[in-house]
Amino acid sequence: MNPDYPTIIPRPDHTISRKWISPNAVRVLYRLKEGGYQAYLVGGGVRDLLLGREPKDFDIATDATPGEVKKLFRNCRLIGRRFRLAHVYYHNEIIEVATFRSQAVLDSGEAEVTQAPGPQAAAPAAEGGPAVAVPPRPRPPRMLKTEDGMILRDNVFGAPGEDAVRRDFTVNALFYNIADFSVIDYVGGVDDLRRGLIRIIGDPEVRFTEDPVRIIRAVRFAAMLGFAIEENTYRAMLALRNRVALASNARLYEETLKLFLLGEGEKTYQLLRKTGLFGVLFPRLNEWVDTEAEGFPHTRIGKALEWVDACVQAGRQPVTHVLFALVIGQYLEEGAAELQRTGTSSHDAIEQAVAGFLGEQAPRVLIPRKVGLGIRDILLNQHRFEKTEGKRPLSFLKRQGFEDAFEYFRFTSEATGEKRELRAWWKDFIKSHPRALEGKGEKQAAKPPPPAPAARRKRRRRRAGPAKRNPGTGPKN
Repeated sequence: MNPDYPTIIPRPDHTISRKWISPNAVRVLYRLKEGGYQAYLVGGGVRDLLLGREPKDFDIATDATPGEVKKLFRNCRLIGRRFRLAHVYYHNEIIEVATFRSQAVLDSGEAEVTQAPGPQAAAPAAEGGPAVAVPPRPRPPRMLKTEDGMILRDNVFGAPGEDAVRRDFTVNALFYNIADFSVIDYVGGVDDLRRGLIRIIGDPEVRFTEDPVRIIRAVRFAAMLGFAIEENTYRAMLALRNRVALASNARLYEETLKLFLLGEGEKTYQLLRKTGLFGVLFPRLNEWVDTEAEGFPHTRIGKALEWVDACVQAGRQPVTHVLFALVIGQYLEEGAAELQRTGTSSHDAIEQAVAGFLGEQAPRVLIPRKVGLGIRDILLNQHRFEKTEGKRPLSFLKRQGFEDAFEYFRFTSEATGEKRELRAWWKDFIKSHPRALEGKGEKQAAKPPPPAPAARRKRRRRRAGPAKRNPGTGPKN
């Protein structure tokens, strides 16, 4: 691993072709190249192309600064505060362009600078001459860490090799060079792709300490690609897994969604359980999974994620509140049943169970209140499936949220083997009333807001002045 001497894989020795790359990404690469800049396709896009997978996105790295990128593209916006990124917008795609980054020198607390700020200092005047302005010496960019080694800031422009070694895993640090169509490998990522290994770049303990979320990402990539985790990387993950709780709870929520919506959620869940990470992310839920129900540990979460995987692979990814309802529904139902035994109404018991779960999770995984309300509505609507007489079924079918509630009802019925006849009845009823569901969501989304009341035009007041004389009544000369 040497950022100064990469391995270059020429075009005849790899399988990447421009025809498999987004045409918009190719346009951006060529525009940067024609502007005199280095331009590489980077990260997961290169990895997936080498594996014969279809990339989800195409990211680009360059030695052009964000401002220089913006000058090349009229359809570009700069985003980000800590590190500026360029987003190049096309009709149905955004190409992200980042400037090569470097590892900064350690600083105990100074602000990061990329240019020396402030006025120029004056050198002592030579005998008989004026003082000479001397430009201040630029300070090297700074990196800020906590006392126990977690990085808070390290965003500094650098060179391609520096950019590669600061990425997380070797398989994600490969570059495709549009200039000669070669693959550039600074970290041994091509070998790890061939071996099917997830290996962190650098010292595993240092890199996981710097950013504990990398531990979760290792699980995600291993499950998504079907790879093994390299031995030293895995040992460090086990040793440092509790540090994941130090990460931002909002960031852990976003990472959790990625874990369960990648189409390999059940495999991811088993790996989270094996490494102990599930207990770090969901402590109380993990305890519940370990408790026995009828002599066996709970298996509902695994079944729910198999259901979600089938939905994702069929191209109908569930919305977030449906995902969480499927995964934690049984846990919440048992909590609500416990509250009902103390005299709480069924409605209030469900509301309290959902609110309690959001509260217990907030320190680790911050689930938005809006998602919690969606989970609550799904559970509160389950009793309506029992009412199949009169106008109630059609009224329920037309309600907002019916599809979400029915997805949960179908899953629980199939997972438990219960209410099969009721499930079949509802399937037939839905088929016989197709118009009740047609465009229900679209109609609400497309409904224009009521017109704003027209602004009342203020009438100008007449200025008081001398009264006009009637020509016929004026004094005669």
